[in-house]
Amino acid sequence: MSSVFDMPSLSKWGVPVILTGVLMLAGCSVQQASPDVKRSASARSNVATPERLSYAALDRLRHRVVYDGRYIPISYPNGDVPANVGVCTDTVIRSYRKLGVDLQRLVHEDMARNFYAYPNLPKWGLSRPDPNIDHRRVHNLKAFFQRHGANVPVTGSPADYRPGDLVTWSLGGDQEHIGIVVNRKSPTDPRRHLVVHNIAEGEKIEDVLFTMPITGHYRYFPGNTGLKYVSTQ
Repeated sequence: MSSVFDMPSLSKWGVPVILTGVLMLAGCSVQQASPDVKRSASARSNVATPERLSYAALDRLRHRVVYDGRYIPISYPNGDVPANVGVCTDTVIRSYRKLGVDLQRLVHEDMARNFYAYPNLPKWGLSRPDPNIDHRRVHNLKAFFQRHGANVPVTGSPADYRPGDLVTWSLGGDQEHIGIVVNRKSPTDPRRHLVVHNIAEGEKIEDVLFTMPITGHYRYFPGNTGLKYVSTQ
């Protein structure tokens, strides 16, 4: 079956080159960090907070995941593809599930009510929502977060990107990528946080915040209205 995710390649994190079914990365060093750290009371709570999402993303580093963009039918709600496979959006989906937030259900319910408020790329050819795949597409997550007031200004200042934030990037054409900002700092610039993401080589923590063109910046913590950000530096 053909992939539902096109996987472009970046040469030295520069101009993307479309390859057939494989995305190769070059020139980006991997910064591994252990998620086994002492957590604050906030991080151990049952409330969706930036700190908890950051730790949930760091916890993903314990899992071995092969990048696989095939269309796979899954259960609903709380459905998931096999644990050993995934794409960039699955890192976000699985991290939120650690907080008790099911993006599959939330996106599907919103799309069922507002189908034409979401993008429908020609290559998708959708005539109705599909809970197997809709939440696993970056374009749809961006629309969902924006519709729920989670968008934050895109800037060039590292101080504006905090642990628990979501960032999307352009990979060229209609290809987009998503990752989670975490509570680990860049070894080359202590002002800049690292990102947990999966860009064809499994889930990693890397210093890539400003390496690709940013297309979106979000803070989404449902059920936690009036949340005041608490620094986790």
